[in-house]
Amino acid sequence: MPLLLIVLFVVVPLVELAVIQQVAQAISLGPTLVLLLVDSVLGAVLVRREGSRAWAAFREALSQGRIPGDEIVQGALVLGGGALLLTPGFVTDVVGLLLVVPPTRGLLSKGIRTRVVPVPLQVGGSIFDRARQAARDGQGASGPDGPDGPSGPAVGGDGTPPVEDVEVLSVEREPQDDDSA
Repeated sequence: MPLLLIVLFVVVPLVELAVIQQVAQAISLGPTLVLLLVDSVLGAVLVRREGSRAWAAFREALSQGRIPGDEIVQGALVLGGGALLLTPGFVTDVVGLLLVVPPTRGLLSKGIRTRVVPVPLQVGGSIFDRARQAARDGQGASGPDGPDGPSGPAVGGDGTPPVEDVEVLSVEREPQDDDSA
């Protein structure tokens, strides 16, 4: 970790300064500064557009009931690329551009997702759906008349607790006595 911090905070700025110096020697200082400014502005516009697209894809995946794995990775890539594009320098701008543009971002996202171990998630509260189904099928009954007996565990046939559907008609508060004196 300390080596990574040294690279990020020492080596990268030195490389950026060397590249900026080389460009300034080739086209002079004024055009180099203008080029850096224009580069940052165009990067901000590109990040805004691609960030909006990534956000729309994320919301669409959620509305379809899918886990937005690819959309999260692509959004993170746009965020990281945006930070690099807004950082003054040509090297960070090239790396940021590669993270933001859709073709390379898609390839990077696919590479990241193949290296990350997927964690199995259950969406939609499927454990609750199984419990409701068990209760409907009569497998989750407990109490004196149920299969578990009066003091047995209240679980369904598949090991899930039964779910009780309750409708609250009204809530009333009891008046509080003011005995704090």
